[in-house]
Amino acid sequence: MTARPISDTVASLMPRAREELAELVAFQSVADPAVFPKSECEAAANWVADALRAEDFTDIALLDTPDGTQSVYGFLPGPAGAPTVLLYAHYDVQPPLDESAWLSPPFELTERDGRWYGRGAADCKGGFIMHLLALRALKANGGIPVSVKVIAEGSEEQGTGGLERYAEAHPELLVADTVVIGDAGNFRAGLPTVTATLRGMTMLRVKLDTLEGNLHSGQFGGAAPDALAAMIQLLASLRDENGTTTVDGLTGGADWDGLQYPEEDFRRDAKVLDGVGLIGAGTVADRIWARPAVTVIGIDCPPVVGATPSVQASARAQISLRVPPGDDAAEATKLLTAHLEAHTPWGARVTVEQVGQGQAFQADTTSPAYAAMADAMRDAYPGQEMQTAGMGGSIPLCNTLASLYPQAEILLIGLSEPEAQIHAVNESVSPEELERLSVAEALFLRNYAESKKA
Repeated sequence: MTARPISDTVASLMPRAREELAELVAFQSVADPAVFPKSECEAAANWVADALRAEDFTDIALLDTPDGTQSVYGFLPGPAGAPTVLLYAHYDVQPPLDESAWLSPPFELTERDGRWYGRGAADCKGGFIMHLLALRALKANGGIPVSVKVIAEGSEEQGTGGLERYAEAHPELLVADTVVIGDAGNFRAGLPTVTATLRGMTMLRVKLDTLEGNLHSGQFGGAAPDALAAMIQLLASLRDENGTTTVDGLTGGADWDGLQYPEEDFRRDAKVLDGVGLIGAGTVADRIWARPAVTVIGIDCPPVVGATPSVQASARAQISLRVPPGDDAAEATKLLTAHLEAHTPWGARVTVEQVGQGQAFQADTTSPAYAAMADAMRDAYPGQEMQTAGMGGSIPLCNTLASLYPQAEILLIGLSEPEAQIHAVNESVSPEELERLSVAEALFLRNYAESKKA
């Protein structure tokens, strides 16, 4: 069979895919009950389970994971003797941030300038729809030639490790010959890409206390230890003057020797303002794929509106540290904690709490599954060869799966190309990318099944 019937079928299914993605995006499935009701995640999980049920999946289960969230599992048996492929996505999403900055409501899929906008449209509700499209196209063109397991995680964005712990406790559940993680993305739209490496991460909250309560800055300022000023000084110790991450004892990572990321392209993709320099040293690819990077992702302090002339008694910050392949995330957590404790000024009382952690990942790109995906992407993207890139983000489940199933081949594809603006306001997905990657995944499953017969 050729690629044409598959691509024609996927094209015919795109209106339905848009409707389904709109339904899924409508759930405010942020896996943090302090931000959105837990019922929103539960409703999204049930939607995913119903979608699998409609595709004749069996053994469908809502898995109660140790972090208090649910992951959705389903199994679709294939022909006798066929290999098993695990398809992964997550239905939880990042908070929408400043909803007033969205050009359309974040939980309402909206078409604009040829893209579909909405929180989770690319990361990663669109990834689940991609899996459905690929399976439907195969069913309509001779059948699905492999056994399929689907796992849709409910707390990936929070990094709380619920699904990893569940998989470790039930290692038989997700065993597969190969795994397709639908939570990565092309290097840029139209350039088929697999992601070969992921940085790991650790997430810490640090709290500084200096006074029993806030004080009048005119009466006490200048001598009273200001917790917010202490926090600013502490956070500044995490980077040198050119912006390179400097955590005591943490290695500087490595050089990236694969696909490069031209600085002018990065500036455009990141929407860096004119005249503002990039931070760090080395190539852009070195900095975002192969070296550690610390980011202050939140600070608890008085807002400007309504601020009073006070010396602050307490301050709190949340810090993310991306850990390159080759470095251990647990060791990085210890080093970052020790750094924060050692660099806290003025004897301020410091409390450090770990809230998330995941190991880095490096795939074996010489495996048969990668050859099957290269052929599939060549057909889905005529005239383009599959590229191999890194990704600065983390998918903690990858290392868990690699540890539990060392024989399994793991591939990372997805819809999060630069224009998607994942984790930012106005996240979007390219319907053309959704269509082509669904074709590529369907062809991969067919190619992979054939390679196992050889």
